[in-house]
Amino acid sequence: MTAARGGSYTLLQVPAVSMNLPNSLSLSRIFLVPLLLVILLTKLQGNEILCAAVFLLAALTDLLDGYLARRRRQITPLGQLLDPIADKLLIAAAFISLVEIHKAPAWMVVVILGREYAVTALRHIAAAQGRSLPSSDLGKSKMVAEVATITILILGHDILGELEILGTIGLWVVLGLALISGSQYFLRFRRELEPRIATVARPAEPASSRHEVA
Repeated sequence: MTAARGGSYTLLQVPAVSMNLPNSLSLSRIFLVPLLLVILLTKLQGNEILCAAVFLLAALTDLLDGYLARRRRQITPLGQLLDPIADKLLIAAAFISLVEIHKAPAWMVVVILGREYAVTALRHIAAAQGRSLPSSDLGKSKMVAEVATITILILGHDILGELEILGTIGLWVVLGLALISGSQYFLRFRRELEPRIATVARPAEPASSRHEVA
């Protein structure tokens, strides 16, 4: 790429975007979100199975992109950006749609999604301070519980019959895991970042107070 400057042309270096297979899977998860919304919010007879299949396919890409990125050593800045965005879009879109069709209580979804964005904010603050808050085992368990619960709620009574109660139980499990794992992130953030932030914010002592007066 060239740019004109004072009658001459200067060659500009444009960084290449690495669109490898893991990144393509993350991007495909984002593209599946609108399709999921259309199917889930369209009240057609028997669309529950199709909707559950689309959601599970999107969730499967979440498992595969991380595995392939580590296996192929293709962890890139683009992938680290796309993966959490795709995850949150998928889960948020599914939960909000379930509230819209009266299959999930709004207050539960607000708490669960609020935890997601609060943890994301803590991670951004930690990253700005040169630290990281990696996913905990409880956080990973919460993701598995969310996928299972959303799938059950999508299928509903028409497909699962009395087993639909598992979706309500799953919501309480997800809520508990969200609150406990969110508390863990907050405590870890406070333990690792607060002393550093306090040190940066502490005003410097006056020079006269550092020396004893003879």
